[in-house]
Amino acid sequence: MTEIPLVRLLYPLALALLVAYWYISWSGDRKTPWAGLARMLAQLLLVGYVLAYIFKTEYVMVVLGVLALMSLAAGWIALRTETKKRIRLYPYALLGVLGGGGLALLVATQLVLRPEPWWKPSVLIPLGGMAFSNAMNAVSLAAERFFSERRQGKGPTAARAAAYKAALIPATNALFAVGIVSIPGLMTGQILAGVSPLVAARYQILVMLMVYTAAGMAAAIFLEAARRLALDGVWE
Repeated sequence: MTEIPLVRLLYPLALALLVAYWYISWSGDRKTPWAGLARMLAQLLLVGYVLAYIFKTEYVMVVLGVLALMSLAAGWIALRTETKKRIRLYPYALLGVLGGGGLALLVATQLVLRPEPWWKPSVLIPLGGMAFSNAMNAVSLAAERFFSERRQGKGPTAARAAAYKAALIPATNALFAVGIVSIPGLMTGQILAGVSPLVAARYQILVMLMVYTAAGMAAAIFLEAARRLALDGVWE
């Protein structure tokens, strides 16, 4: 695989800055694009160094600790748009991320891939990132839509139905588009690394099933908790 010199990343960065310029000009929000791009750059550059160390670890608690930190952060970030209810909602968002993302990750790694040892960091951590991030996005969309529906006067059950459908739009679109509109990152990376497309396709099927399950279960867990609390008058 071709090693990318850092200086060449300035070309796609220039295009990203153009998008940020449009975002700021049209929306008036000067914070979000700069904060997002800065955090992405800092986090990915840092995680490259951190993962190089973690992938060499022989301690299972290090791997489980990283996964726990990822899930804790995902639960908090998922509620970025619900600032007033964020602290009260956090346990339910975390439960959704852990329940949906954790179970999907467990099945993918322990029943399908079966790495040796079972906690092999180069398997659990990248797949855990995929599972938890998709669970996080689903919970975020579910929370925003659920409370939007409630503010419009919808009942808790009707709001849950609308929110669940909205939360699964990205994951469902990915199912329809994969292989036709897009060749996903994992499959592309494996093909670039010289892996047979047939083998790469199997791995991508595993990932697609994992992230769809993680998103669907996480949103369902969170929305059921939100619905029950709404019925009890907690959010009124």
